[in-house]
Amino acid sequence: MKDSLVIFHGSKDIVERPLFGVGRRHNDFGLGFYCTEDEELAKEWAVSSSKDGYMNAYVLDARYLNVLHLSDSQYTILNWIAVLVKHRLFPLDSPNARRAEEYLSKHFGINVNAYDLIVGYRADDSYFDYAYAFLNNAITVEQLVLAMRLGKLGEQIVLKSEAAFSQIRFLESKRVSREPYYQKRVERNEQASRRYQALLEEGSDGLFIQDIIRGGIQNDDPRIPRNQVR
Repeated sequence: MKDSLVIFHGSKDIVERPLFGVGRRHNDFGLGFYCTEDEELAKEWAVSSSKDGYMNAYVLDARYLNVLHLSDSQYTILNWIAVLVKHRLFPLDSPNARRAEEYLSKHFGINVNAYDLIVGYRADDSYFDYAYAFLNNAITVEQLVLAMRLGKLGEQIVLKSEAAFSQIRFLESKRVSREPYYQKRVERNEQASRRYQALLEEGSDGLFIQDIIRGGIQNDDPRIPRNQVR
């Protein structure tokens, strides 16, 4: 990671001074300030179907921050899923999903609160659906890896600690019109959904979560696809 990053936060408000300890606890990586290095994606996140928003820009000095990069090759997609199910409100409405959550938390979980900064996938609605399908034994881990690339949402950067919040400096805000950015988000999700359905039609001989649990498979198992080397 570069020492200095320009990052963007999409919001309904102008946020000149992000505050530590403020926000929703049930976001992907828990309480934190969620940003991206992609200005266009931040604009998509800023708007809703009925309201405009703001793209807030910042400089982050990351030189002395302890960073967890969930896309690095030492981690797998299952580390991301384990973190997600711990923080997001998943409908664990089947015995299989509950067993999956327990197993992933035990063998693939990471304490994100031990880090200043988290970098990883953003779980929008479509990504959330893929994770839910995996927990319910509907898709394999190989299909999950492919599905996570469909929406092309890139990565989000999340400030977690007081140290991280102390290293961010506001640059500017830009008003974002809901048109065309809300439509861009809708089209991105619809395209990802179509590709996902095609992916399901292809089938897979890979590992389902039930296979992972029964086999006692853990994070160092070569059958779990590794993240690509950055």
